[in-house]
Amino acid sequence: MCVGHDGSMQIEAVLGDITTQDVDVVVNAANSSLLGGGGVDGAIHAAAGPELLAACRELRRTTLPDGLPVGDAVATPGFRLPARWVIHTVGPNRHRGQTDPALLASCFARPLELAVELGASSVAFPAVSAGVYGWAVEDVARIAVGTVRGWQDVSEVGLVRFVLFSAAALDAFRAELDRA
Repeated sequence: MCVGHDGSMQIEAVLGDITTQDVDVVVNAANSSLLGGGGVDGAIHAAAGPELLAACRELRRTTLPDGLPVGDAVATPGFRLPARWVIHTVGPNRHRGQTDPALLASCFARPLELAVELGASSVAFPAVSAGVYGWAVEDVARIAVGTVRGWQDVSEVGLVRFVLFSAAALDAFRAELDRA
């Protein structure tokens, strides 16, 4: 765990289910269609209820007709989740040649920007792009933690929690958090 210089942001990593986190914002590792999928995306859609899919369909119909670009983010209500909002972000897919670390970093920076705009004080992130998108969890941890640390002194967000799906992912994130 790491606390910012002014004590404002706590960053932690836990093993758990992101859909049960009592935070203002849950970040969804979405696909560009925003219409649900597997992994974290499917779990969040299932837990939030059909209203989330309806909200995502409305975004596709109006502001995002071509889908959400890789590295960008968009917010919806959390509906049946404990979280007030879901911020959807699309991680880069290494299997499709999307290997730019800046794209992955944007998947942590853009949700933080939106969280600040929403007035959120706590955010839970999954390991975006680890898993089926082919990024090594150690790389995701390094980029995610580095990006979030860059927000420590400039954000009203008081808590960032990485909610991880496996002991190996938890170990990778904790190792990064333990680095000075």
